Amino acid sequence: MKNHSAPPQPATISRREFSRRCALGAVALASTSLFTGSGFAQSAPANGPASLLIPLDQDWLFGGKFNAATLVSQTDDTAMAKVTLPHCVAKLSWQNWDPASWESVWLYRRHFSLPKLANRRVFLKFDGVMVGAKPVFNGISLPEHVGGYLPFQYELTQWLKDGDNILDVAVDARWQSAPPAGSPKGHSAVDYFLPGGICRSVSLAVLPQVFISDVHAKPIDVLQPGRTVDVTVTLNAAASLRTPCKIKVELTDAGSPVAAAEQSVSIAEEGGKAVSLTLSNLGDIKLWDTDSPHLYQVTTTLMLNGQPAHVHRTRIGFREARFTVDGFFLNGKRKQLFGLDRHELYPYVGNAIPPRVMRRDAAILRHDFNCNIVRCSHYPQTEAFLDACDELGLMVWQEPPGWGYLGDEAWKNLVVRDVTDMILRDRNHAAIVIWGVRVNESRNDPPLYRRTTEVAQLLDGTRPTSGSMTTGSRGKWREGWHEDVFAFDDYHSDPDGSVGIDKPTPGVPYMLAETVGQFSYGAKGFNNKYRRAGDLNIQVDQAVFHAQAHEKAARNRNNCGVIAWCAFDYGSPLSSYSGVKCPGVSDVFRIPKLGAAFYLAQADPKTRPVILPAFYWDFGPKTPRGPGKHAPIFSNCERLEIFVAGQRVAAIQPDRENYSHLQYPPFFCDLDLDGSARPELRIDGYIGNTLSLSKIFSSDPAKDQFLCAADDTELIGDGADATRLAFKVADQYGTERAFGEGAVKFELTGPGILVGDNPFSLPDSGGVGAVWIKSAPKGAGDVTVTATHSVLGQKMVVIKVKAASDALSS
Repeated sequence: MKNHSAPPQPATISRREFSRRCALGAVALASTSLFTGSGFAQSAPANGPASLLIPLDQDWLFGGKFNAATLVSQTDDTAMAKVTLPHCVAKLSWQNWDPASWESVWLYRRHFSLPKLANRRVFLKFDGVMVGAKPVFNGISLPEHVGGYLPFQYELTQWLKDGDNILDVAVDARWQSAPPAGSPKGHSAVDYFLPGGICRSVSLAVLPQVFISDVHAKPIDVLQPGRTVDVTVTLNAAASLRTPCKIKVELTDAGSPVAAAEQSVSIAEEGGKAVSLTLSNLGDIKLWDTDSPHLYQVTTTLMLNGQPAHVHRTRIGFREARFTVDGFFLNGKRKQLFGLDRHELYPYVGNAIPPRVMRRDAAILRHDFNCNIVRCSHYPQTEAFLDACDELGLMVWQEPPGWGYLGDEAWKNLVVRDVTDMILRDRNHAAIVIWGVRVNESRNDPPLYRRTTEVAQLLDGTRPTSGSMTTGSRGKWREGWHEDVFAFDDYHSDPDGSVGIDKPTPGVPYMLAETVGQFSYGAKGFNNKYRRAGDLNIQVDQAVFHAQAHEKAARNRNNCGVIAWCAFDYGSPLSSYSGVKCPGVSDVFRIPKLGAAFYLAQADPKTRPVILPAFYWDFGPKTPRGPGKHAPIFSNCERLEIFVAGQRVAAIQPDRENYSHLQYPPFFCDLDLDGSARPELRIDGYIGNTLSLSKIFSSDPAKDQFLCAADDTELIGDGADATRLAFKVADQYGTERAFGEGAVKFELTGPGILVGDNPFSLPDSGGVGAVWIKSAPKGAGDVTVTATHSVLGQKMVVIKVKAASDALSS
């Protein structure tokens, strides 16, 4: 039995507005109200009359650490705790993670029963388990899987029983010889933590004897009148068929038909069979672009005896993405890559976060930070995140797990497997424009990377390949092996101590996969820890460094652009503070730091005027004379007028002399002054002669306030859906106060669970923080959260929890 074949693809929920997609995505991936531990309850969403998708995220039992010498199926489960997936085995804070808390073997169990399934096949699919999984189904040991970031599956058909079926999973979260782990140095060899657990969804697919296991829909010549979609349909047959079946493929645009094709297929033997069809005569189509990410649906139907037996749905976009020596071109137009790297680690839960929260990261990157590309560092990230990128117009670099280390041949074979599984899962996503086929920042290994590149070209020849190079691997790259796009992690200083950007490697498409990070410009090492509670001067520098990197890269047309390090702080054992690495322009709570000001300001002022000082307006002991003589202000306005204590002190223009290639360069102002009287700062932003925005900042801490708000006002009662509840100490106008003090205590009533530290101490986080509010399993009603600051009072937030069955039906 193969457990790494392409998984069956049940129907997906149709695209709706982004916020609704967040909510229903949580239902599709996490609700188990359809099939409970006690048995079959009601009809699940049909994916063709002969197929069902059965989510298994609710009603798990968690037994804690597991003695591998004992048979899993003999363990009594009366003392096991009920949990909902995604789940992390360790109870974590937002900092000071200790790998010893999760590095063990842990036991999960799921009971389920099914109705009579005549002539049906049943597959068990795991979307991701950190790090190894040893399933036992009804006492039958299934093959072990190692590697935490990609799906794997098993066929259970022959072992199903009437009544209670028992699925046990021994999750091995120890340091294993599987990417990214395996180094003899242990967890300190990888720049991100690997908290264990069943961190993504689990489901059952009930399928006919012959079903559609994969569809690759590949747009061809999208800018030409004769554009087509080449569709490869892979069938999985348990036995031969006496009569031919038929494959029908239809391309639709918001439900309206665009093109269709069909073909008869004979199944002469069991196993896999690939069928090729072409959708042509497409007429005028709408291109997928970062500003207009139009998506089409491809519906593939398997017809048996004239009746639909299985339906597969996927989305595609028509776009041409080319990396050339003259830059990057999207749909024939040159576009400078402007992005950030992203880790998929969260406070309190590690990787175990529901789809709504994953999708919000994509919205932050695209709409708040104005990025047009994200690098999924350094592992394949969830389909929920990729779906959101498709919908929002956020281009993606997707890469396999790894960080620097290369192991033995068995370990390298897993790298090839991961590249294979990554591309098979993700190749229909319009947002993905490049495949990473190297282990991040690893040494040149020509045989290995020849294999991964060949796999990528075989499975999806429409996208170029790349992988991050460092000074070590760049030196002899011509003697080694390079991919289609040369991507470099550029960390060095120019002589003046500013960010240095090398000239592109000649003769090949070139881009930056990392820059800025925690590199100490003007010095050596990676000691610039951009902690909100840390050195204030370092905090102020971050936004300027990011502006310098994008500016200097854009000066050379041969540089496709920059994906800078990085979007969000994350748990790491390397160059961290209390276990948190701080290169993000946002903290671990996804709350922007001063360093985000540059990105936040790169918005169209017609839709969102922005004025963001990259400093705190404060005259405390750390800044007795305020921001200083060269205080940076980021804005998309044409000019700024500065008022202190009501008096106009400056009228300033953007620094286009030093930042001529940025659409919205920074402003700089002399704000070195005596602030003993606690004056207010007012900044007026003008476009032409029109006042576009006015912002006021208070330096008087006596007027500070406590603010608290949730990202969402409604959750789905599936036990997994969650929303962030962010809070901060702010000045009287709502801006974060530097080095806010105190503690926050939470009280919660209603069908919800608080995920996070309670109470939450503010000094280490610099006066801001967040917890997540998760719906209770099978919950419905109002969740009321009362957050009380130790000095500044309390706020109340109400979140409505909607029954999962109601959300699905609506």
